[in-house]
Amino acid sequence: MLCLVFTFSFTVNGQIETPAPSPFQKIEQVVGLTDVHLEYSRPAMRGRVIFGDLVPFGKVWRTGANSRTKITFGDDVTVGGQKLEAGSYGILTIPQADSWEVIFYSEADGGGAPAQLDEEKIAARVKATTVAMPMNIDSFTISFDDLTSSSAVLGFMWEKTYVGVEFEVPTDDMVSAAIDRIMSGPGAGDYYAAAVYYLSEGKDISMAKKWMDKAMSMTENPRFWQLRQQSLIYAKAGDTKGAIELAKRSLAAAEKAGNADYVKMNKESIAEWMQ
Repeated sequence: MLCLVFTFSFTVNGQIETPAPSPFQKIEQVVGLTDVHLEYSRPAMRGRVIFGDLVPFGKVWRTGANSRTKITFGDDVTVGGQKLEAGSYGILTIPQADSWEVIFYSEADGGGAPAQLDEEKIAARVKATTVAMPMNIDSFTISFDDLTSSSAVLGFMWEKTYVGVEFEVPTDDMVSAAIDRIMSGPGAGDYYAAAVYYLSEGKDISMAKKWMDKAMSMTENPRFWQLRQQSLIYAKAGDTKGAIELAKRSLAAAEKAGNADYVKMNKESIAEWMQ
């Protein structure tokens, strides 16, 4: 009986879960039109000196804890002028006091940094300057910063150190290819989306105006937000009179719909364009 009691006790104790010292995190981020997935573990300072001590300078670091930090790109991207094909990469780093080498390693899975780097597995290597922060970041953190439609900065933060590595995604190539492909038989929504994209990205505004006019001619009752975008394109194209007329139509439709935001935006634009 005594043996049975002890056996039962150990079985119960073995089922007790405790928090991981370095919690796992998974982040999914869309940059432009590209899906990016990041998986890593987050060690904490716990009163320790990190860089130059716990994480030695000049040595390859797994960039986190436990399994190797892994990033997956849904499309081909560019980092530091170097092309990374769609797929998964391990993120290895070599920290120094004033800069880091950030390495995208084709061998994404593993328990930590390799004992020796295989140059054939280095898909890209980027040098990034460290930035001193005014406060401690207790838990190691990787973030997606400064998002635009065509790029993002992969940020590494721990202790009082921040390092950022920019990568670019092929948004313009993808959208332009879609526009070219679909323009052989586009509908009103296609013309509208292409026109708004050209406006937001500062591309050929005369073409944006042409597409928007086509979209509106195919739309029986344009909504206030569509007229708003058309007015902005007209203003950007230098047709102030046309822009004001469209903004007034958008204003009237927004007032009827009870949309205060568009009422305010249209009134401000009309006042600006009438100066």
